[in-house]
Amino acid sequence: MKKIMILTISMGFFLGINSLNAQNLGDKALGALGKGVKGFTFSNEEAAAMATAAVAQMDKDNPVAGEKDKYAIRLNKLFGKHKTENGLALNFKVYLVKDVNAFACADGSVRVFSGLMDIMDDNEILAVIGHEIGHVANNDTRDAVKAAYKKEALLDAVSSQSDKVAALTDSQLGKLGNAMIDSKHSRKQESDADLYSYDFMKRNGYNVNAVESAFSILAKMSEGTEASFLDRMMSSHPDAKERAENSRKRAEADGLYKPYVKIVAKAPAKKVVKKKK
Repeated sequence: MKKIMILTISMGFFLGINSLNAQNLGDKALGALGKGVKGFTFSNEEAAAMATAAVAQMDKDNPVAGEKDKYAIRLNKLFGKHKTENGLALNFKVYLVKDVNAFACADGSVRVFSGLMDIMDDNEILAVIGHEIGHVANNDTRDAVKAAYKKEALLDAVSSQSDKVAALTDSQLGKLGNAMIDSKHSRKQESDADLYSYDFMKRNGYNVNAVESAFSILAKMSEGTEASFLDRMMSSHPDAKERAENSRKRAEADGLYKPYVKIVAKAPAKKVVKKKK
């Protein structure tokens, strides 16, 4: 598969493994630009506009599940009724890649990787997406883009117009994406997104115990062949086992806790054709 730029604005549950690597989206690499840009404003609308442009490029470079694809049908069944969340219009797509990942962007774009859907049941997927949406609702995605923008001083124009965010070229968007991939949410931001996920599950009548189960899956992954990767990429995050435990305690406090039983998809019954006598 073609290597692409991933603008991973939300890195809450999982991060892409191996097949999705960073590279510029076109044009020559940016030259050395001034550092330390200060004072410019960065609105939710500007963050959303940047996210929309980046996601449009990612959708072109990734194999996206079509409407009749089994992954798209499943995701639409799960999240089709959630057109908006916290006042934000949402749009969902599935990337047909083996990576275990999902992310949400400031413009309401949510992308789920088929690799994640292969290892999680419906409720666990709902919990993961709820977490990612939590980062958007809590303005973590906007703040992450702003931090990367200021750090890299992406635009020559910024030095003379430090109170304004100018439009990005493909090359500059690629530079921003690289910076975003290197960024991480804080422990508090991750914990707040975990709480958002739990509350999302609770208020919509889903099984809240799936939040603990999703983190348990992550904990098991960190003990396996991907341990070094997850340790490196999640060094600033709360421990997965700790997050699973916190989710369990919330469910216990609400009187909703019970050991989670994964939903096992049943194969469609075979049609019996009677032979004519």
